[in-house]
Amino acid sequence: MSRAKLPTGTVTFLFTDVEGSTRLLHELGATLYGRALGEHRRLLRTAFARNGGFEVGTEGDAFFVAFPTAAGALVAAREAQEALAGAPIRVRIGIHTVHRTSLPTDT
Repeated sequence: MSRAKLPTGTVTFLFTDVEGSTRLLHELGATLYGRALGEHRRLLRTAFARNGGFEVGTEGDAFFVAFPTAAGALVAAREAQEALAGAPIRVRIGIHTVHRTSLPTDT
């Protein structure tokens, strides 16, 4: 989805963060942690895309995603958590619905 197709009006933002990432890096080692993080990113991106999410940005292991509906964000969050069940990486997910006039990344 291009920036021109970012959701407008009432938008739901979803934010993720890996729980205990520094501890997990030390426990798994850099190679295994890198593989686990790559799989985490793939699984979350799949859940977000399947439910209409637009990846606004990433920072480290965190995602910032915009959805045109709150329902889409909630389903994506549930699917992401279910996809990660049994994986070494767990994520915290925050969801916030607002009336969007612009994003900090809009030009």
